[in-house]
Amino acid sequence: MDTSAHVKTLAHEGSLLATAAESAGTDADVPTCPGWRVRDLLRHTGAVHRWATSFVAEGHTAPRPDGGLPDLDGAALLAWFREGHGLLVDTLAGAAPDVRCWHFLPAPSPLAFWARRQAHETTVHRMDAESAAGGAVTGVAADFAVDGIDELLCGFHARPKSAVRTPEPRTLRVRATDVPGAVWTVRLSAEPPVTERAAAGDADCELSGPASRLYSALWNRRPVPEVASDASLAALWREKSGVV
Repeated sequence: MDTSAHVKTLAHEGSLLATAAESAGTDADVPTCPGWRVRDLLRHTGAVHRWATSFVAEGHTAPRPDGGLPDLDGAALLAWFREGHGLLVDTLAGAAPDVRCWHFLPAPSPLAFWARRQAHETTVHRMDAESAAGGAVTGVAADFAVDGIDELLCGFHARPKSAVRTPEPRTLRVRATDVPGAVWTVRLSAEPPVTERAAAGDADCELSGPASRLYSALWNRRPVPEVASDASLAALWREKSGVV
């Protein structure tokens, strides 16, 4: 997916998130984020949006803290969220392709990184808002799901922060059953996972299913559609794969 597609998705997903949050009410529990209410979800996602905007708009070349969480609730909090989301979309859409700023995962450019990261950040939290509203959780397009799975496996879990580790080497396969060639081999050990974009060698466990469902499952928003062989590795993923 290219940057413009990610920005378009970000715009759509943020609108869906706000609508679901408004429907649920800011005091509603968020089942997919135990301990959170919708107000926590809006404050967090809105703060991340403003934080991301600051790098692209102001050209910061080193990490910096976000601006903190607002002391807002109800309609004022929803308005604050919508304002920050709109600012992020406009900033990314209007940025120069060669803008230089800090980013924390490999990407073709800083702009490509922030557009992709915020599209997926917002989509996952839109799922949270919809779960709080109590209705059906909207799926995502298969190509976007594959893109997000790749970011999660090859980006986030390649970092030293990843807690998905095993005392002895094990191999986890991840396969989107509705997208030809969408398969990853994740080698687990006492070190950070190493992921290859291929079905390389034997696997101790395979997680599979349609790309959209697999995407939400790998972000721990719903159960994995299918688990083959050693289910303990699927349990390890559920327990340890949270991104912080």
